[in-house]
Amino acid sequence: MSRLPLSIAIAAAFVALAWFVSLRQALLFLVGLGMGGILAGARFGFTTGWRKLIENRDATGVCAQLILLAVAAAISIPLLAAFPTDLMAALGPPSFSLLIGAFVFGACMQIADGCGSGTLYKAGMGVPLNMAILPLFTLGSFLGSAQLEQWVSLGAVQPIGLVNTYGPGKALLLTFIGLALVGALALAWGKRGERRSRWLDRKLVIAGIGLALLAVLNLVIAGQPWGVVYGFGLWGAKIFTSLGLFDPAANPFWSQPGNFHTLSQNVLLDVTTITNLGILAGALWISASKAGAGKALTGKQWVIGLIAGFLLGYSSRLAFGCNVGAMVSGISTGSVHGWIWIVLAFGGSILGVRLRRRYGF
Repeated sequence: MSRLPLSIAIAAAFVALAWFVSLRQALLFLVGLGMGGILAGARFGFTTGWRKLIENRDATGVCAQLILLAVAAAISIPLLAAFPTDLMAALGPPSFSLLIGAFVFGACMQIADGCGSGTLYKAGMGVPLNMAILPLFTLGSFLGSAQLEQWVSLGAVQPIGLVNTYGPGKALLLTFIGLALVGALALAWGKRGERRSRWLDRKLVIAGIGLALLAVLNLVIAGQPWGVVYGFGLWGAKIFTSLGLFDPAANPFWSQPGNFHTLSQNVLLDVTTITNLGILAGALWISASKAGAGKALTGKQWVIGLIAGFLLGYSSRLAFGCNVGAMVSGISTGSVHGWIWIVLAFGGSILGVRLRRRYGF
């Protein structure tokens, strides 16, 4: 596919959104477009970065992610403190649901070779497995949201926000200390003395900074942090509701005023949906004129990969987000649940890498 007609189509989509929906949604589409372009262009994979650290003791991917988090937090936390009524943090309740969901998500993202954003941008690039996983991720996210209340009832405490608890100064200091500690652990795990003790990859660092700035733009324009999986769940809820197979008014999650309102309105008014579509478009633009990547899989590998994709959607809803919604947005806006998520998800990734190796992915 030539990039010229694709560029024209993307420009037309921007104009249509600005004219028929709102300028805010059009701008968020551009933000998503930039995110997809960076993710695909730099191959900035949260999943891949973790796997390289686990398998190859290569900390470059993880260090780039930590820089992303540091830059995003340095801007987002002061903004949240300055505009508490206009901007919201990505808060999630510490709970058994979070522990289980994050661990399962970490394992499955390694098998499926993509988290929420990874599935999106690789589907946009035409990778067959991720394209097939996307609808199953959507189904899993919807079912997870529909059953979330049952999981949370197993035990949960109120969300803990560092900005509200300690103020922006201490919140930022605690966040930087946490990131420095994770960085030290990653470097201790990684190889030393090889390749000039390389721990930074210039391309990944630039990509991480770019994603951080776009995440901040998302926060400012949308009034809420960057998310991915909520959009998937919304798509599933809309489909099942339109088919008469789901009654949102009878569901604890979708009957909540905010969620019910989002479900009842045009899907293009949902900020997460718009950035998701932008990520798909940005990745498609980057991959134009190139064949879809990905090695051929056996039938068994396809079945395992698709099951993992469904569980990605389900577990991400239980964990109140994926690598983007829970880790990037959670940590950069001072949510304690983001730190819990990263520990459990990394533990799950260690298992997932072993399973991936066992089944020959």
